[in-house]
Amino acid sequence: MTTKTESLVLGGGCFWCTEAAYELLPGVKDVVSGYAGGKEPNPTYEQICAHATSHAEVIKIEFDPAVVSLEKVLEYFWHVHNPTQVGGQGNDHGPQYRSIILYANADQKAAAEKSKAKAATEFRDPITTEIVPLEKFWIAEEYHQDYFRRNPNQGYCSYVIAPKVKKLKQAISAEKR
Repeated sequence: MTTKTESLVLGGGCFWCTEAAYELLPGVKDVVSGYAGGKEPNPTYEQICAHATSHAEVIKIEFDPAVVSLEKVLEYFWHVHNPTQVGGQGNDHGPQYRSIILYANADQKAAAEKSKAKAATEFRDPITTEIVPLEKFWIAEEYHQDYFRRNPNQGYCSYVIAPKVKKLKQAISAEKR
């Protein structure tokens, strides 16, 4: 029996962080790091970092809607990064780290807008997240895939991603109770 999956493309800062965060969410089948939100074809990591494209670092989340709803995937988004920060996330600065939801259809657009409106009541500062149509998802270079899982002792992973993952695991565990 084949499970029907859906996918959603999100950007919330460094894709190493968001990929690691979404791999924890029950019902998520796969998370792929990539680039989207710009017009330039075949962007590379070097071009993204040099601000030579208008793309953001994003992840494509494949999930089983029978286990986790689109609404839950979006609700989680507001907790895995700071959607009120302009020009990056934490110490990661630049347009490639912006908060962005890229919808594939009208249902995803409506769900994203509803989720953003609900999340706006939970934050003191205005949410800066863009909600735009997904034109094309470009898969990032292989060494970016599963970065945290493959490099847990790398400095950025140890000091930035690991504490976030620990906090999210605790939140998911508490929610199950």
